[in-house]
Amino acid sequence: MVMERMNQTSSGFSRRGPDTITEELVAVLLKNNPFEFKALFEVLYANLRARNAASGGEEMLRLRAYEKLQSLVGSGAVRKTGKTYQGIKTALMDLNARMVEFRARVAH
Repeated sequence: MVMERMNQTSSGFSRRGPDTITEELVAVLLKNNPFEFKALFEVLYANLRARNAASGGEEMLRLRAYEKLQSLVGSGAVRKTGKTYQGIKTALMDLNARMVEFRARVAH
């Protein structure tokens, strides 16, 4: 589902690739630790700040991260149990490989 949206075009705009929030979510969730959203967001926010990629304010970033996380849950890459999220390693590795491949194609 996430990859489908990355390849869609809308109103003549160019294709959008994987975004940094999704990349960081995948990287954090690949560590195979279960997270509640608050703890997951704290790690995500620290990683994005380290990459100088946290823009738009913390609350907006929190909303975007939650939306991306729910998209990953909907696509089957993340399992939600109660308030806890845990990545499904094979699905996340596949998604990560496709994001890397997409970035490589866009860069050239």
